[in-house]
Amino acid sequence: MNYRLFSVMLCNAALLSAATALAAPTDGQPAVTPQTPKAESAQTESSKTETIGTQSSKSVAQKATKIKEAAEQKDHSLDQTVVTATRTEKDIDTAPGSISVVTKDDIEKQNVVTYDDALKAVPGVVVARSKGVVDSSGSITLRGLPGQGRTLVMVDGIQMNSPHAASIVSTQVAPGTLDRIEVLKGASSGLYGGSAMGGVVNLITRMPTKREFMIQGGYGSGMDAPAPQLTKRVAVSYGDSFYDKLSVYFYNEYTDSDGYKSSPIFTSSAPTAGITGYSLSTDATGAQRRYVIGDKGMNGMWQNNFTFKTELQATPTTKLRFTLMKSTGAYSYSDPSTYLRNAAGTPVWSYGATVKPYTFYDGPGYKDQYIYAFGVDSEIATAKVKLNLGFMDQKEAWDVSTLSGATGDGGPGKVSSYPASSWNADLQASIPVLNWNLVTVGGAFRTGNSHAREFSLSNWKDENSKTAVTYDSKGSDRVFAVFVQDEISITDKLTVYAGFRQDWWETFDGYVNNTGYLDSRSATAFSPKGAIVYTPFEKTTLRVSGGRAFRPPTNYDLYRSMTSSGTTYLANPNLKPETNTSWDASITQKLWEGAKVSVTYYENYLTDMIYSSLTQTGPSTYTSSKVNAGKAESKGVEMEAEQRFGKMARLFANYTYAATKITSNEAVPASVGKQMTGVPEHMFNFGGDIEYGPFGAYFVGRYVGKRFSNDTNSDRAKGVYGVYDPYFVGDIKLRYKITNWATASFTVNNIWDERYYSYYMAPGRSCYGDITFKF
Repeated sequence: MNYRLFSVMLCNAALLSAATALAAPTDGQPAVTPQTPKAESAQTESSKTETIGTQSSKSVAQKATKIKEAAEQKDHSLDQTVVTATRTEKDIDTAPGSISVVTKDDIEKQNVVTYDDALKAVPGVVVARSKGVVDSSGSITLRGLPGQGRTLVMVDGIQMNSPHAASIVSTQVAPGTLDRIEVLKGASSGLYGGSAMGGVVNLITRMPTKREFMIQGGYGSGMDAPAPQLTKRVAVSYGDSFYDKLSVYFYNEYTDSDGYKSSPIFTSSAPTAGITGYSLSTDATGAQRRYVIGDKGMNGMWQNNFTFKTELQATPTTKLRFTLMKSTGAYSYSDPSTYLRNAAGTPVWSYGATVKPYTFYDGPGYKDQYIYAFGVDSEIATAKVKLNLGFMDQKEAWDVSTLSGATGDGGPGKVSSYPASSWNADLQASIPVLNWNLVTVGGAFRTGNSHAREFSLSNWKDENSKTAVTYDSKGSDRVFAVFVQDEISITDKLTVYAGFRQDWWETFDGYVNNTGYLDSRSATAFSPKGAIVYTPFEKTTLRVSGGRAFRPPTNYDLYRSMTSSGTTYLANPNLKPETNTSWDASITQKLWEGAKVSVTYYENYLTDMIYSSLTQTGPSTYTSSKVNAGKAESKGVEMEAEQRFGKMARLFANYTYAATKITSNEAVPASVGKQMTGVPEHMFNFGGDIEYGPFGAYFVGRYVGKRFSNDTNSDRAKGVYGVYDPYFVGDIKLRYKITNWATASFTVNNIWDERYYSYYMAPGRSCYGDITFKF
């Protein structure tokens, strides 16, 4: 069967159906009342993080009772509540700071394969995912602060940022398990400690309150474009509640894809006389000529996510929770291609001193990761107490590369291994004082370790053919912290928040290859934070917030050294933590029925930024050293508007402007005044969702401006491997409710088949269809 032709026919049919349905919806069909985000939040047990603060002179207890009663009655008029902004449950309309929420309903309406897909249309959020579903290592940037290490990502209170390099495995949490995602933007170390420099992404898993079964299957492929081919996904879940005390939830999802050819092969060495088939290109700066001589083959993947969650209502005021997540996945490459031919038309795999058969091959990679989370919510007298304990174990993480002499049949290679683990503990108590004050106090502890090693392989096609350790480094760190937050209701319309967190950070057991063990080091960080929320009129909310945040260096920064392509990268065990001082101000205005607009202005000032100082040591060799050498600033505006038409339709639009620049950098003086890496100056999103009878449709258009991959902003070429082109893409998802228990959907991604590079060749137009059965 010609799968590609079949996929093209399906995609074209879906586009025609969408245009017809939107232009002339079927009359006479009763409207199906969709589940609103508010109702979903109220119904979901996991979102009831029991009481919490006041914003008026009414008592905290009265506020909590109102929230609880509305939730029990499934009050659709109750505004959505969030927990990330204050660590306690707050109405999103009056919560301090800048916070956005993506609900379970929002996730189901979109084609969300990995959880960060659900954040692409959120204002101020930059999601870097170069190869779509094939790419397991995405990153999330908030408030113009580049690098995943400056954005904290949590799931059920457990930090997901790896102790090795603060990266995240964005495929490790299945979107189908989520109740909602809360995005808190702005310096948040005052509540959450290190890495929360640009903000926090909080993944909150769901907990069914009655018996339910779900089976989902889907298939999709690229449409005559460089896009993932033959993508399949199967998910099953079961949830139940027993005697209104014990709830259980199982979820398993498997995804695999043949991928696509995302990595062309370049060389700066001109082919010898008589060789044809190559094409000319440039490097990312547009200056150096490169010859495109082949590709690495189809970059495929598979991923399996298993989740088990249970809750026990031990007493009327005490709830126990336990979550287990196991994520396993791998990527690989099919046979590569050479475009080179000799005079006889025979494929050419080598010429000169630099192009050899191993140039064309790349090895596989594998990750196996576990997250264990245990929590307790209880009451002691008038205090609400919450305890979270967690363990993240990146049990296996490795990737293989080829070395000189390797061929398609095997030969020398190396495998890089970097397992890591961390323990987390967090205890807090929210205590009402009088009838206008809520004090939240607590403490936290986290310790993590990572171990990076490289092994020689006798056969690069067998990761178990290890012969010797060629590199070894490791390290551990730990953090102790205390925090306090005071919420004071000055009047019914004015609430003030003030607090701080004190962290004590220490790194120890550091070891660097050929150097030996290193002395332990420590540092402290004081992170104050404050906010004011003022509602002068019923439909107007003003917010001002500010704070200080920090990020300790990772084990990768401190201990990981390596040599690649003639450059030796040196770690620095004497690095200091980075710091950020920020503030923002916003106004939210509700207009006529269903309409709302908001504008936020923010500023960030970073010091002690960690940079790599590059020194040329020979004609074609360099040394790159990590140093605290940088200062930078980020200023921007986020604007968003929304119009709801009852329960039937919604339109939205948002725009983000981010002015970022390096203000000081001894390591790379040429970077001063330049735009920070990975952050576009302009972004905008617009779209809508409609429900009419059994039919539903969701559309989003997304523009992301030019991003730079180096501090000097020299990578200005367009349409070549290694650059980040600006792009505008549109996605559409059609839904049809066949019965009360069966729903079919069809998605077309990148409708206009925009061709651009996001370092790799980004996915072109593709389509995906699935069917879901819920009982």
